[in-house]
Amino acid sequence: MAAALLASPAVASGNVFRLTFQSAWPAKDIFHEFAHDFARKIADMSSQRLRIDMLPAGAVVRAFDLLDAVGGGLLDGAHGSLAYSATRSPALGLWGCGPAFGMDPNMLLAWHAYGGGRELLAEIYRELDIPVVSFVYGPMPTQPLGWFKKPITRPQDLVNLRMRTVGLAVDLFAEMGGDVLSVPAGEIVAAFERGTIDAAEFNNASSDRILGLPSVAKVCMLKSFHQSAENFEVLVNQAVFDGLPAEIRAIVQYAAEAASAEMSWKAIDRYTSDYIDMRLRQGVRFEPTPDSVLTAQLEAWDRVAERMANRHPAFARVQASMRTFAARAGGWRDATIVDHRMAWDHSFEPNRR
Repeated sequence: MAAALLASPAVASGNVFRLTFQSAWPAKDIFHEFAHDFARKIADMSSQRLRIDMLPAGAVVRAFDLLDAVGGGLLDGAHGSLAYSATRSPALGLWGCGPAFGMDPNMLLAWHAYGGGRELLAEIYRELDIPVVSFVYGPMPTQPLGWFKKPITRPQDLVNLRMRTVGLAVDLFAEMGGDVLSVPAGEIVAAFERGTIDAAEFNNASSDRILGLPSVAKVCMLKSFHQSAENFEVLVNQAVFDGLPAEIRAIVQYAAEAASAEMSWKAIDRYTSDYIDMRLRQGVRFEPTPDSVLTAQLEAWDRVAERMANRHPAFARVQASMRTFAARAGGWRDATIVDHRMAWDHSFEPNRR
């Protein structure tokens, strides 16, 4: 079905284009909802001239196989994460994993748009001979360290722990002594129930709750550097994209930018509600990740990144570009942005007044 669209997208009466995409997310996950939000914006902005059928994970290929499926024409496009493509090139994982030199996800998007990231990503896809067009969007808040049977109090607690994660986070946790496995989101709870894993991370309060993680673990450790600056990626097959009219191609870009804003607003609304409900109604124990574990992550990441940069020139190029932008942007942020926690404490800290 999708392969037939490669020469030029299907044209219906009235010059309407219809494409088949697949997301990396289960149908019930809020991430798949974000994917539909993006597709809806394209339809609305194009006056329904471009319609995207957004299939859930596994409908055509596994979540980890989307890049090759889109490049090879099995799908017209996809909604996923660059972290899932790190097996094709470790450099791709830098758009989703690691401490990003202290940048938050929106700052990483700024680097991508204005600091050379977009050009480096296109260069990597050319080197891999994967004909796709990429749109990176959607700043994800810092992800939890993960879900555990008991609290993590020190770095040694991660040693030999069978834990689910993806991308370069696999290398990070392995460097810290973990026994790491990668499974798609929809298989995490089943892996817990089979005893294949003892701990897992996915992404956020809403996704984790929908996936059923509170049913298999009651401790969620908040804050981590393994995926502290991740974003979504929309992929479109190059030939399919080139076959669209210029004004429709522009709409795809602008829809991604608009969806980036809506996603970040919706995330704050939904994640906070699910966080409170899990804590008050499902008995989930949320704990802050100790500074000793965060420091150990940074030290382990330095070793992983040095190895990757020595082995993969593209990784070294991306790292250098990110570092240059982060040095400027992070210094500006720290000098100018007020500590919002101070105002929150003033307003809400118990017994303050």
